[in-house]
Amino acid sequence: MSTNPPDLRPDLAAARFAADRREGQPTIGMVSLGCPKALVDSERILTRLRAEGYGISPDYSGADAVIVNTCGFLDSAKAESLEAIGEALAENGKVIVTGCLGAEPEYITGVHPKVLAVTGPHQYEQVLDAVHGAVPPSPDPFIDLLPASGVSLTPRHYSYLKISEGCNHKCKFCIIPDMRGRLASRPARAVLREAEKLVEAGVKELLVISQDTSAYGTDWKDRDEKFPFLGLARELGELGAWVRMHYVYPYPHVREVVPLMAEGKILPYLDIPFQHAHPDTLRRMARPAAAERTLDEIAAWRDTCPDITLRSTFIVGYPGETEAEFQTLLDWMDEAQLDRVGCFQYENVAGARSNDLPDHVADEVKQERWDRFMEKAQAISEAKLAAKVGQRMDVIVDDIDEDGIATCRTKADAPEIDGNLFIDEGAEALKPGDIVTVEVDEAGEYDLWGWLLA
Repeated sequence: MSTNPPDLRPDLAAARFAADRREGQPTIGMVSLGCPKALVDSERILTRLRAEGYGISPDYSGADAVIVNTCGFLDSAKAESLEAIGEALAENGKVIVTGCLGAEPEYITGVHPKVLAVTGPHQYEQVLDAVHGAVPPSPDPFIDLLPASGVSLTPRHYSYLKISEGCNHKCKFCIIPDMRGRLASRPARAVLREAEKLVEAGVKELLVISQDTSAYGTDWKDRDEKFPFLGLARELGELGAWVRMHYVYPYPHVREVVPLMAEGKILPYLDIPFQHAHPDTLRRMARPAAAERTLDEIAAWRDTCPDITLRSTFIVGYPGETEAEFQTLLDWMDEAQLDRVGCFQYENVAGARSNDLPDHVADEVKQERWDRFMEKAQAISEAKLAAKVGQRMDVIVDDIDEDGIATCRTKADAPEIDGNLFIDEGAEALKPGDIVTVEVDEAGEYDLWGWLLA
């Protein structure tokens, strides 16, 4: 499970609004775990609470109650969520649990019977009801003013834009549809209004997220476009911000959004969960098993937009995976030459159908295959980054440290999951959110270094 970075987690650091607590103001703390979609849920909950006059505490001791937004995707994530709940109970005592693990309330209360309430993912009203019961609101309309942009847990210059909930896929290793339900797309006007407000508030980069971004809008019975994802991408591309697409399944209509990348309307970046390449493994996963057609799609995308960056994640050691199937994945990687790659060793998840498959792979074999896969991915990344030396490119500044070194990202890098570009000299005057032009003069396995152009 990924955890929101320490400087973005409200249980470890203050969110960016007034920390002073007015007399009599009720205050809530939050621990936000899991993926960016969960982080958006946390932001929405905190925004609603701020609008009702609650203060947000950066620590346990200053909070009248604590909300723990959990992750339940993997058993290891469930364990970490239970640990976070236990810590909050020990440090504060009044704890409300929400998020994906909240879809299994008995699992939580069986370990932590003293929690005040348990709600499932994106059940904002139930969370608010639980907060009201534990800590009644006491708003002061003359003091408790909420910025139009709401509460943000990310740096000011980028923001996640969640466009839908749920998923219609039935992958055997995944329980997301059980926890978050079927695909439910937000109205386009609501998504665009939120995006416009974010850009007006100074956000320079919109990270579009959902469980299945390219399926956006296909759950609407009455729609003007067969694939509303394309229209949404066009509209977002007119806002003047960087627009980065995450969790895009490689449907044929995705080819139609790539020209927007070539035109500079949205970033030339696709985050696509391929998961594997061998058709038999993919069938056991209950995923599309047409790796060859996927290679054709990749070639078509690159033909339209040569600068496109492709990121993906894979699973090794899936039940029944043979050495020959794994070798097919390595060979496919050689052909696909993906730019950014992550890999997970398969693990059982309570409730997943893959648990019942035969021929589970031994842990030591999973580890050995993971090592070989990552060695392959690292070599591809290193070669691709080396080819960027001497190129000029725009980067967005994320941070300036006390030594004046700037940590930046290129258009090929999403925050927290991809690499960075570092500027070692002449960056003292830069500030987070600046978009500047650099020339790359050094490359590593995953990161770049460059110098600032005047």
